Amino acid sequence: MGPADQANDGYQAVFFMEGVKVARQMTASEFGAFLDGYVGLSDLAETDVRAVYVALSGDLLVQSLVFFRIYFDDEGRADSHWNIPVERFATEGAKGPDLGGGPIRLVCRSQCPEPRYAEELWDPDMTPGSNHFQSIRKAVQANKLKFRKIEPAPAVEEAIPVLAVPAPAPVEPDSSGERARLAQMIREQRLRIKTLQSVHRDALADIQREHRVEMQALRSEMSDLEQKYERQRLTNEQLKERLSERNEQYLAIQEQMAGNEETSGRDQQTSSAELVLLQEQLERKERELEMRGDRIALLEQENHDLRSREPAEDSLMRQLQEQSVFLVAYHPGVGHLTLPFDDIERYFGNPVSYAAEKCGLNEPAYREWLEHYENPVCRHAGDDGGECNEPVMRVSQPAEFRPGQDDRCEAHQSVAVTS
Repeated sequence: MGPADQANDGYQAVFFMEGVKVARQMTASEFGAFLDGYVGLSDLAETDVRAVYVALSGDLLVQSLVFFRIYFDDEGRADSHWNIPVERFATEGAKGPDLGGGPIRLVCRSQCPEPRYAEELWDPDMTPGSNHFQSIRKAVQANKLKFRKIEPAPAVEEAIPVLAVPAPAPVEPDSSGERARLAQMIREQRLRIKTLQSVHRDALADIQREHRVEMQALRSEMSDLEQKYERQRLTNEQLKERLSERNEQYLAIQEQMAGNEETSGRDQQTSSAELVLLQEQLERKERELEMRGDRIALLEQENHDLRSREPAEDSLMRQLQEQSVFLVAYHPGVGHLTLPFDDIERYFGNPVSYAAEKCGLNEPAYREWLEHYENPVCRHAGDDGGECNEPVMRVSQPAEFRPGQDDRCEAHQSVAVTS
């Protein structure tokens, strides 16, 4: 970002946007101070801001717009690693809408001179009636930054005597203006289509993120129910063992009472009281056992219903199922995978294993090839334990990768064969 706000008879400014409205304006030099870390904006702490670099002519007409993102940390200071060349982009952008001074130069996510910066840009809203271009144009006209408007000097026509000549014959009206207008409309419609496609991609990414969160919550709920069921099962087994012990005690007492029928009356009364007490305890334990059995059956039914239930009526999964929406994932060696609805949960459980299966490999073999694909260097370990790291030819197909040969340089391939 240059130090001057006026260069080549023009001005530069940066607008911060909230929705389709201009929330904050500053000159290019003020924005440069934020980038250098001299000042911060506490109200923007931990915020990813959508901003627009605006290049104006001397008569305050928009010449170029660059739609970029910038992050402010927890102290409200601009990201020190931010390095988008917005000034250069403002001179290299393709044609955009006409904001009063002819078609502007426009740089955004869908129209970026250098694709590596595309993810750090964003697309403007081009909805007729209320969009970013109209808000920017109104903000420039309001001129809250107090730029001095330089009126273009009127052309001086020199009076040159001419001879009277007959009036020229009427000619057909020039259609070049109409063609230019149509070309401008076509460019704007193409740009709007690109921005709509970008919005669709972002919406799909949000749906996928929400789906991952929802699936994680369901898995956690399932795990809790399984743990609860296991605890109930163990408790039930313990109760059965205790009940069996009580029954044995009861039978032993009955046998003892049958063998001691001729004992004293007081002993009989004591034995009878103990027998009544044990019978009451036995009945109470049997009732507890029945109640726990009912709870276990209920938990088993809930577990079965949870596993086999259809997605909720208004849930994201139900919408995906009813609208026949397919999720698309990309993995090296496989390319783009279209995920059927029934495979979504299995995929998010282990994406690498799913991709390996599509390649016809097991997961360890696919990961070994993926490590080679992402960093094709020699993996031979020397006597000191360090790797050779000599660049080797990348094998692009997982099924063709041969561990110990394709990930070795020529010098160490012979060593591997010998050993």
